[in-house]
Amino acid sequence: MSGLGKGITAASVGRILKNRGYTVTAVKIDPYLNIDAGTMNPGQHGEVFVLSDGSEVDLDLGNYERFLDIDLTASHNITTGKVYRSVIENERKGSYLGETVQIIPHITEEIKSCIKKAAEEEIPGDGRADLCLVEVGGTVGDIESMPFLEAVRQMRGELPEKDTVLIHVTLIPADTMGDMKTKPTQHSVKTLRELGLHADIIVGRSEQPMGSHTKRKISAFCDLPPQGVISAATAPDIYQVPMEMEKEGIADVLADHLGMAKKSPDIGWYHLVSHEYTKRVNVAVVSKYGIEDVYLSIKEALKHAGRALSTEVKITWLDAEHCDNHHLSEYDGILVPGGFGKRGIEGKIEAIHAARLAKIPFLGLCLGFQLSVVEYARNVLGWEDATSAELGEGTHVIAILPEQEGVTELGGTMRLGNYPATIRDNTLAMKIYGQKEIIERHRHRYEVNPQYIEQMEKAGLVFSGFNKNRMEICEIPDHPFFFATQFHPEFRSRPTRPAPVFLGFVEACGLNKRDS
Repeated sequence: MSGLGKGITAASVGRILKNRGYTVTAVKIDPYLNIDAGTMNPGQHGEVFVLSDGSEVDLDLGNYERFLDIDLTASHNITTGKVYRSVIENERKGSYLGETVQIIPHITEEIKSCIKKAAEEEIPGDGRADLCLVEVGGTVGDIESMPFLEAVRQMRGELPEKDTVLIHVTLIPADTMGDMKTKPTQHSVKTLRELGLHADIIVGRSEQPMGSHTKRKISAFCDLPPQGVISAATAPDIYQVPMEMEKEGIADVLADHLGMAKKSPDIGWYHLVSHEYTKRVNVAVVSKYGIEDVYLSIKEALKHAGRALSTEVKITWLDAEHCDNHHLSEYDGILVPGGFGKRGIEGKIEAIHAARLAKIPFLGLCLGFQLSVVEYARNVLGWEDATSAELGEGTHVIAILPEQEGVTELGGTMRLGNYPATIRDNTLAMKIYGQKEIIERHRHRYEVNPQYIEQMEKAGLVFSGFNKNRMEICEIPDHPFFFATQFHPEFRSRPTRPAPVFLGFVEACGLNKRDS
């Protein structure tokens, strides 16, 4: 079922296998007709995650990168739109030699080809993966998922028996008495069987762990051994899920199905994510979307940094349209994330203003970086009409990128993916990164207007990171921590390798600890 937790389940399975020394890659299949996630409303679909090659993808690929500590590419996100576009382009070229182009075999063959291509793509530093996880999004039985499930069925028949394993993630609800109900799983398995697919492992998603009675019942009704029924109860932290599934014995079940050696796990990763906190900080995220999944990577990056510093980061999500700046002084840090459009802009600028004057540690990301420049121009240089070209008339201290002028198509046309930046010596940026050249991921159409840079720097704003004449980082020297980036450092943060920017921010929040 959609939204049940297949992404975290797949990422957890990958982490379990990686802890046993296997190299793992992952593919996310999204059955929507969009080519990619770039033009989708984040308030409805969640965060748009950006890969190093500039691909705008589903947020589950962010979970894969964080859990598996790998960099994925566009090949690892397959959508109905991508598949149909490729088949139609081939038809127009005459590649099918006059055949009638149909769902079977042409669409299913293209799906299989995309899966194989992603599985065979080398992982930087690791070579070709031993195993490839393929998550089929959506809900079993939905018409939009049918071609993908049929492609999976065909692949299962074409490959040797020990080369594939099918994991079915199902809902295990509880009634008012707390009894777990297996009927949804029975019906889901029945629907899957009607499509020619038999689950080797069933992962039951529930609020509380499944008991042996529930497992035996699912085993009997769904025709698989009891050890093939895995409980996946809701965990307080997603990084605990692999550990809980490990306890359920899924690694040995996978090894049996795939004919792999039963290796002992490297438990270092589990120790890392189970680290105890000795401190706590309160961070206000001033956002325009009321859904945490829109800023999933930011939430996780704060968690990664906090864990490395033995600091629990408590996040309060503040609505930029109704933010009371008088109470911002209660927080140990203020973060203004990215976004698009006019709504909530003035609230974000007021929050930046409050952080600058009250010396509260501040981190601005993408739009937060641009609005930091706008706030400085308005309140330090006295340019009251300072604004961004995205937002309307005024002194455009933020201008559209030259290459973006005249762009009419929205999908995949921003400045996307990895770009280098040079760090200035004797700056907070140099202290944070400790190196002259860095690479970070981007997603934006606007930049600091080059014609105003000199005036702003004379007024005290320091642009400490840049790519030629394109400003990448700004900071204020006489502030405990005022730091903003045009790029998205959260996209490269990992549990084992927290983003340096977030480490610096959380550390500053700890030094600024309030009495709240």
